[in-house]
Formats: sequence, structure tokens, C-alpha cells
Amino acid sequence: MALTIISLIKQVPLPSEMRMGDDGLMDRTKAKSIINIDCQFGLEAGLQLKKKYPDARMIACSMGPASFENALKTAISMGYDEAYLLSDRKLGGSDTYATGLSLSTMLRQMGFSKDSKEPFVIVAGRQTSDGDTAHVPSQVAEALGIPQATFVERIEANDDGTITARRIIEGGYQMLKLQMPCVISFTPTGIKPRKPSLLGAIKANHSKVAIKSVDDIGMSEEAQKLIGINGSPTIVAGIENIESDRPPVVMASGNNQDQLVDSLIENIKKGGNTLVKKEAKEKKEVDTAGFEIVDLRGDNKGILTWAEVVGGKIARPSIELLTPARHLAEQLGGDTKITTVLIGKNVRPLAQTLFEHGSDHVLVVENDKLEEYLILPFAEIITQIIQKQKPEIALFAATTAGRELAPRIGMKTGSGVTADCTGLEIGDYIDKKNKRIVRPILHSRRPTYGESKLATILGFVYPQISTARAGTFAVPQRIEGRSGEISEFTTELSQGTYSTQILETVRGEGGLASLFEADIIVAGGRGTVGDELKLVKELAEALKAQGLKAEWACSRVVVDEGYAEYARQIGQTGKTVRPKVYVAIGISGAIQHIAGIKESGKIIAIDQNPKASIFRYADFGLCGMYQDIVPELIEKVKQGFTFGLEKK
Repeated sequence: MALTIISLIKQVPLPSEMRMGDDGLMDRTKAKSIINIDCQFGLEAGLQLKKKYPDARMIACSMGPASFENALKTAISMGYDEAYLLSDRKLGGSDTYATGLSLSTMLRQMGFSKDSKEPFVIVAGRQTSDGDTAHVPSQVAEALGIPQATFVERIEANDDGTITARRIIEGGYQMLKLQMPCVISFTPTGIKPRKPSLLGAIKANHSKVAIKSVDDIGMSEEAQKLIGINGSPTIVAGIENIESDRPPVVMASGNNQDQLVDSLIENIKKGGNTLVKKEAKEKKEVDTAGFEIVDLRGDNKGILTWAEVVGGKIARPSIELLTPARHLAEQLGGDTKITTVLIGKNVRPLAQTLFEHGSDHVLVVENDKLEEYLILPFAEIITQIIQKQKPEIALFAATTAGRELAPRIGMKTGSGVTADCTGLEIGDYIDKKNKRIVRPILHSRRPTYGESKLATILGFVYPQISTARAGTFAVPQRIEGRSGEISEFTTELSQGTYSTQILETVRGEGGLASLFEADIIVAGGRGTVGDELKLVKELAEALKAQGLKAEWACSRVVVDEGYAEYARQIGQTGKTVRPKVYVAIGISGAIQHIAGIKESGKIIAIDQNPKASIFRYADFGLCGMYQDIVPELIEKVKQGFTFGLEKK
């Protein structure tokens, strides 16, 4: 088989080097950069495929400034044969939609499309550290009209022109079979990337990266209107610093583990420090005298959500989604309705749950072939519904399914997509250049730049699409007996839409619900892997024995090293949780982890490093050895200590 393997990579600043320019965009001019970590795993996955097909053509592609040549040279030194860089000032400020459109146009110009006679596979990282959207692989796949699989750990190519992929899902994994050509994005939990060899470095030094401009790839004039900062369907309207809303930590004191644990317990009983809030700076008012108020919605009206069905039930994040949806509907006023799409086999009875949590209208798509979620048919069905219903806003939960589905739909509709939102509001956009006020418009707020900044994103193509970070919004209060309108939506799907097969779905006991519903979570980090989190789990079990809703979890590094399943990972690339008490043990306090715990009631940190960042975000802290402190804590729990929580 004459296989071609194409790796999409991005060069990103080191997290410590991330800087923001005055325009709200990443300033890359002085930052030290590396190949994005997830992209390194994509590169390695491509090289693993080459073992089976030694004659495979290996291509690395990227889009960005000339400095990105360094990353492409590294790809060659690792074992790739050719490198292409799409670099043009016209592309500056492109959002993910414009990036996906541009990369797919270059690939098509290079001879890679759904109609290619020879098979090819595109590998990529799941997401980049400077954006964290996970959009581009889905958007490239849709623009090329080919299948995709995201959140993939490993793959195997088959001689019949298919790829078998193991994909992470909430609570477990799926085995998929995809037809080539296809796009596959990888998590950083697969085979670790190799280091460049000496011979590879020599080869890279003598290789030339082919640099292409927008004109070189044959992008039409119409398509060029959709790229760059002026053509992208979304803009960054504002950036603000994320300030801690916790008082200074209260540290335990003592000369041994007994004294330290007793001090921690006493501190918790006293209640901790009090936060002194800084006075907010007054924002400068923009003089809008004479500005025209413009409503860009046209015929678009109402809010659309998608209800993900897992194991015959509506997934909790899809119910959470109705909280911001209801809030937005109230802000929009009038007769704004929330329509929820429900797809699957025998799903009609689930509509009542949606009504009782806030949906006004449920569109049911009954299909025996869609008992389990599949990206291609679900994207096609929801796109058809959007085209017919014309909502002004479409919301998806940022689950593994939602994070690939929303950008694929956005590519179909020409809409921008804002990922992992923690805030959704209706507001205005003051267009000073054209002296107009766009009203109403969705303000989608999401953490960015390593969770140190909060960006407000606006979309100007309808529907405005956003995904909401799971666990951020509370489940709306259920109104028992509340009813709404229910209707069937029928659609015709081509056989090719079902080309991806689910071979196996495995969901363990560590699903979403237990972590989201826990009152107290005990989480272990790198400092707890010595005993494979044994003491972390024992502390959680001891708390359960006291009648508490307790669960254990972990940081990303624990998952990456194979000590826990992805379903238990907390943080920016895992779950956002909001327990009454979060006990972080051996967790350094990377900002990406803090993103998933900052809405916890109280945070208790235990680490052997007195300078660990985690103490800056905790209410109570204890500096001590994991092996010494946790057994003492377990004994105290067995004697009735419950971290201030009441027993059920």
C-alpha cells in the first residue's frame, strides 16, 4: 500500500514565555518555543505507522510565521521526509476556523482530498497549549470531507485501507475502525515521542522547508475573505487577568507528622483566613454618541443545545448546559426558546428530563444505527437542523464528543466556535471603526494563556457556537412535571456517513457522575505515584466509610504515566469539579490543574515542597511527606474527622 502520512504540527511558546500583545493575540516575537507537546505525540504516531509501511511518504505541515521552520526541521530530524510551511501575512490573527480552512486548502493543492486514489492519513495533536481548543483537526477533516477520530491514544493501519484507533472517552475508551483517508488527533498518553537522531539532525540541516503563500496554494478570492484577523468569524474582544478569589493559605505547623496533622485539623476548624478584595479599576467609557445600534441576527432566533446520551441516560454536562442556556434566553427576552436535539435509539422518553431542566422544545431523531455517538452522522443531522431552525446560538458541552462535534459543525455552517467556556452572557459589541453598536451578541468567556487570562470571544456568523466546560455550570433546578413541545426530525443520510465503525465501547466505574457529585475529592499528583496512589485511594475510602460522598482523582501527569484512567483526570484537559472540599496531595499546582478545581468550596494542599504553587491557591496547607502525612490523616478520619463536612 502506497501510504502517505501527514503530520500537522504547531510551534508554541513555552508556558513560561507566553505573552499577550496589545491586540489580545499571542506575541510570539521573543518567546522561546517548542513543538506543541500533543503534536509531538502525533509525530511519533506517524513514525510508528511507518514501521509497518517502510515505504510510506512522510510529510510534516504547519502554518505560521517563518520561525516555525524550526519545528518542521525537528520533524525531519525525527524521521519525516518533507516539510511544508504555510506562511503569509494575510493569515495573521486567523481563528481556528480560518486555520482549518487554510491548512485543508494547502493539502488539497498538494493532491490530498477525499477522492485521492492513494490512501493517506493525517495525524495531529489533540490540542495546542497556547489555544487549548482542540478544533483544528476536526475542521481540517470537515473541510476535506473525510472521517476523523479525536482523543486517540494509539492506532494500527490495516491492509484493507482502514485504521483501527483506541479513543479515550469519559469513563473508558472506544475502539473505532475508520476508512482512509482520515484525520486522527492524539492525546499525550500514547507512545512517547523519540528524540532526533544524529543522522536525522544532519538530514534536517541539509533539508529545505517548502514555504507556501496563500497565492501558492490556490486559495480563491472568496476564501481569502475568510482568513486572517479581518476574515475570521470570531474575534478576541477583550482579555483580562484572572485574579485569585481565595484568601492567603493557612499553613499547618509542627515538628512531626502528628503535630502537622493536628495543626491542619485545628486550622480547618477555625475556618481559615478572610479575603481582602481589591477595588476594581473603573473602565473607561467609550463615547458612543451617534453610533447606530445594529442587530445582525436576521432570521436567526433562539438557542439550540445538543443532549449527549450515554448508557441510555442524558449525560450530566448536557443537563448543566441548560443553566447558561436558560440564562441567555432570559437575557435575550421576548419569546426566546431553547431547543434541544436528542439523537439515538429509543430516546424519546428522555425528553421529559430535558423539559424539567429547562428545554422548551425537544427535537427527537430516532435512529437504530445511532444508539452510540458517531461524529459524521451526528454532525450532519445537527447541521441540517441548524439550517432549518436557524438558531442564533448553538451550545455544546465540552466533552470528548462535544469538543469534536462543535468545530466540525462550525466548519459546515461557516461559524466560529469558542471552546471550553466558563462564562456565557449577552452583551454589546462597540464597533468604533464603523461607529455602530452590535446588539445583542454572545460574549463567550474562556480561560486562555495557560489559564492566566480570561478572553472574551465574539462571533459574527450565525449560529454563534460555543462549548461549555463540563462541571463549570451547576445542574439547573429540576421542575417536576414541566412540559414542552416535542417533535420528530427526519433526515436522509448517505451510506458514507456511517463509514466509521464502533468496534467496542468500554466504560469503567470512574465515569463522570461520581466526581461531579462528590462532596469531597482526594486527588493525587506526581508525588503520590510511588505507591500508585494507594494512600490516596485509602483516604477516599475512609471518608466514604464515614458516610461522605467521597471520590479519588488525579492530575494529568498521573494519567500520562499510566497510573489512572483519563476519566479521573482533573484540570484544563480533564474535568472541572466543584466539591465542597478538594484535597490535593503531591500536586505541584500547575495552572492547568487549578483551572479544574478553582470552584471548589475549600482546597486543602499537602506537598513536600514548601514553595509548591498549589499553596498559592489553597485555603489550608501542610508541608510534609506523602508517606508520613496521609496515613496519619487516614487514622484521624477513622476516628471521625471529616474535613468539616457533615456526615450523611
